[in-house]
This record gives sequence, structure tokens and C-alpha cells, in this order.
Amino acid sequence: MRVSRLYTPVPLSKGRVIELDDEGGHYIRTVLRLRKDSDIILFNGNGVEYQSRLTDVNRKAVVVAIGEKINRSVESPLTVTLGLSISRGDRMDFSVQKAVELGVNTITPLVTERCVVQLTDDKKSQRLAHWQKIVHHAAEQSGRTCLPDLTPVKSLPDWLPSQHGLKVFLDPHATTTLSQLQPENLHVTLLTGPEGGFSDIERKTAKAAGFIPVRLGARILRTETASLAALAAVQMLWGDFGQ
Repeated sequence: MRVSRLYTPVPLSKGRVIELDDEGGHYIRTVLRLRKDSDIILFNGNGVEYQSRLTDVNRKAVVVAIGEKINRSVESPLTVTLGLSISRGDRMDFSVQKAVELGVNTITPLVTERCVVQLTDDKKSQRLAHWQKIVHHAAEQSGRTCLPDLTPVKSLPDWLPSQHGLKVFLDPHATTTLSQLQPENLHVTLLTGPEGGFSDIERKTAKAAGFIPVRLGARILRTETASLAALAAVQMLWGDFGQ
């Protein structure tokens, strides 16, 4: 029987007894419907997980006794940074979720010229908190013990200069393919556009920052498809998909 995994933001060590926060308690009681003495695996994103057991489950609290440490890693040898232009609603949620499953290490939501979604400062904070929950749940589901970083929302010009490794941006008009390139120090930085694509000025700015335009086949992909196809491709070429 599969044992459920749960992310918790607190320090973990063998022998500790902790009370889950409201969100974790609700997930245990209402979603998983686990009872006292059920086994569960806890992790906090630092690279290990713990075999644990529920010692009390009630409407007011869910208490967990932490057991043996499990040293297990499913991380790819390839470090992947993703600059993800903000798309509408479910499309962005889907892209964040699947990027975590595909082994991304850092995600930065980007505001670009043709972004359909316009966010105020308050909305940025709300959406970031929402996407962070998606990161947590995707890490739980996919078995990751290291939590990908989700950075604050940035504009494209602010994000571009600080990037490293093999820097590529997806462009259906490009002639270069990923297979013609090699990552620097097993680090790839991917930049993907919004529903309306990059403007000419943004393409020039990305190139000036050292980003190489790359095409993914002859077909034009939707924004949520393009980022995931690129992540799968780099994992196959240089990551752990071929292992």
C-alpha cells in the first residue's frame, strides 16, 4: 500500500513529535482521510524524508511522531532554471505543477509585454502564495525531497541579466535546436513566452543578455506545452530521463 507524503515547513528529526499546521491537518483529515496510527512520510525540502506515524487525529489537531530518516534522492544531475511568463489561470497552475514534476530547480514568474494577466502588487503576493502551494503538492506527489525555489514575480528586463548556464529562449522562428547545444556546468536556463509570444524588443533584449533562440520542432506550441516540452527535452538530453 502506498504511503502518503506530506510537505511541512518545520524542522524534522527522529523522535520529534509535531502538530501539523491548519493546512496540513485539513489535508490529513479531509483529503487523505487518515486516522490515528496511519503511516505517513514527512519532508521539508532539505533533501531527506522521514517515516512517521499519526499519533492523534481530531478536529482540533493532527499530531505526528517522526521516525526513521530516509536518505533518498530523485533529483536530476541537471540544474534547470525556468523563467515562466505568466499565463492565465489554470494554464499557469498547470505549468508550475508539471515543471516541478519534470525536475525544475528554480521557477520565476515573469511579466512580459504581451502577458494577458496584469497583476497588482497585492495580486502578485496572492498568486505567488497560490503557486507555492502548487509547488508543495507537486513535490509531494512526485516524490521529490528537495523543494524547487519559487522566486517573486519579476519583469523580464530585471530577470535576464542575473541568469547563468546555457541560456535559451523558446522561439518558433529560430533555426537552432537544443541538440546542437551543450549546457555549461550542467546548468540550463529556459525562458518561455506568454500566450502572445515575445515582442521583437524582448527577443533582442534576450539575445543581448546571452540567450540563444531555440525551436522545438516545426509546430507552434501553446505556452503551457512549450515550457514542459522544453523541460522534458533537456532532461532527456542532459538530465536523468535517459538513465
